[in-house]
Amino acid sequence: MSKTSRTSITMPAQAKKGTIIEIRAIAQHDMESGFRYTEGGKSIPRDIIRIFTCSYNNTEIFKADFYPGIGANPLIIFTTIATESGTLEFKWAGDDGYEASNQARITVT
Repeated sequence: MSKTSRTSITMPAQAKKGTIIEIRAIAQHDMESGFRYTEGGKSIPRDIIRIFTCSYNNTEIFKADFYPGIGANPLIIFTTIATESGTLEFKWAGDDGYEASNQARITVT
C-alpha cells in the first residue's frame, strides 16, 4: 500500500551566490513508534518516515535517517550555500510504502 502526505518547503526564492540559505521542510505524518498497544492489548504497528533527502540540481546535499522516537509531522531545518540557480528536490520515504516529494526553485544572482 502506497501512502503519501502533504509537504511544505520554506526557503528563499532568490539568493546571492555564495550566501548561506536556510531551508525548512515538513511532511504531514502522524508517526507511530510501534511500541504502543490498543486498549485490547494488540500491538500498533510501526509507521514512521525512515529517510529524508534533499538534492540541489541532482546532487544530494542533505540526508537524515529517522527512528521510532521522532515526533509527528517532523520539521527539518538545515542550511546550504547558494551556488547556482536551479531546483531543490525533497523526498521522504517510510514504512508501509510511504512516499512524499516536493520541489522548490531558487534563482542565484
